[in-house]
Amino acid sequence: MTDDEIIPASEVVPLLEPREGIPPVIEDAAALAAAVRAFAGGTGPVAVDAERASGYRYSGRAYLVQLRRAGAGSVLIDPISCPDLSELDAALAGAEIVLHAATQDLACLAELGFVPRALFDTELAGRLLGYERVGLGTMVENVLGLRLEKGHSAADWSQRPLPEDWLRYAVLDVEVLVELRDKLHEELAADGKLAWAQEEFAAILATPPSPPRTDPWRRTSGIHRVRNLRGLAVVRELWTLRDELARTADLAPGRVLPDSAIVAAALEQPRTTKALTEIAPFTGRSARRHLREWLNAVGRARALPESQLPQPTGPGDGPPPANRWADRDPAAAKRLAAARAAVAALADAHHMPTENLLQPETIRRLTWEPPADLGDEGVSARLRELGAREWQIALTAHPLSKALVRLVVKGGLDEPPATPLTG
Repeated sequence: MTDDEIIPASEVVPLLEPREGIPPVIEDAAALAAAVRAFAGGTGPVAVDAERASGYRYSGRAYLVQLRRAGAGSVLIDPISCPDLSELDAALAGAEIVLHAATQDLACLAELGFVPRALFDTELAGRLLGYERVGLGTMVENVLGLRLEKGHSAADWSQRPLPEDWLRYAVLDVEVLVELRDKLHEELAADGKLAWAQEEFAAILATPPSPPRTDPWRRTSGIHRVRNLRGLAVVRELWTLRDELARTADLAPGRVLPDSAIVAAALEQPRTTKALTEIAPFTGRSARRHLREWLNAVGRARALPESQLPQPTGPGDGPPPANRWADRDPAAAKRLAAARAAVAALADAHHMPTENLLQPETIRRLTWEPPADLGDEGVSARLRELGAREWQIALTAHPLSKALVRLVVKGGLDEPPATPLTG
């Protein structure tokens, strides 16, 4: 996507009001049933969006769902009052659902019983087309020449009643989403990328939910500063307590106690309430509410026998960080550099981000443990094992094979491949 193809700012028109006004929020079964009938009788793709309360509430549930379809108009649904959207889901089973950044909303929609069977993700379409900025507001402006106000995207949507200007913002988020979809669909077809996009959309829908993290407390921001096992035990105890308190109160964990407080306590390991309150992050109102509990958690960690202290994380099932490759395996480092260069050049030629052509983790795994057959077929098979889509394999397998083979010819690999090279 070139600058010449983007609508000039001087020609952009503000989108201030929904075409049919702000619809009343659906809060009961009768109103929801009427909406289901209206959308079942509508035509074409269905624009969908959901508002959460990230940073405010513990859960990632939806607190407002917006939909729009030709022939049905726009609706706003309160999923607190109407937590079951399975009838709406059934009515729209044959429809294409249009979402922007679909992976952000699919989980909370599934909790309501709404699971798309066909998807068009306008953000991902923008990436494949080479748009540098793919936020909804920017895409609507650059593609349709309309300006959306995006002032409430980070609001606490769990509050009730929702202010009128928030509802207006919510309706406008789906007001022109189908029009954006139609324009991007045309551009994808013109660029020969429509089949690629459709494969990507199908892959999103087929991806299962991520399993729970092992030892999620290890992701505490700043934990790298804690360099002893006793300190790690303090992090674990405080993180676990905070998670329990946050879940009970339905508050984002950072609102109960910031990560900086957990790390500071792990470094100081205070023994008294006074010492705890001398740690700056514990002076906040929410943190002070549970001072005795925080101190008890630190005490539990300090009292643990050595055998029960958390151990440093062992090597994962993937390759080490790339910055260590040169020391640990110089040949692998050369493979990685060559593969990255090949994919970057190909992505540039197709005007898309490198990570959308081939995931960085896929490149790392391919080059850390390359297939015995470095020809096109061997590389293709390995990429397929690593989850690459067929369109990605078709584009990248030969250039990657060629780059890796060149290293063998130059002596860049420790051992020759077990089968003859091709490509």
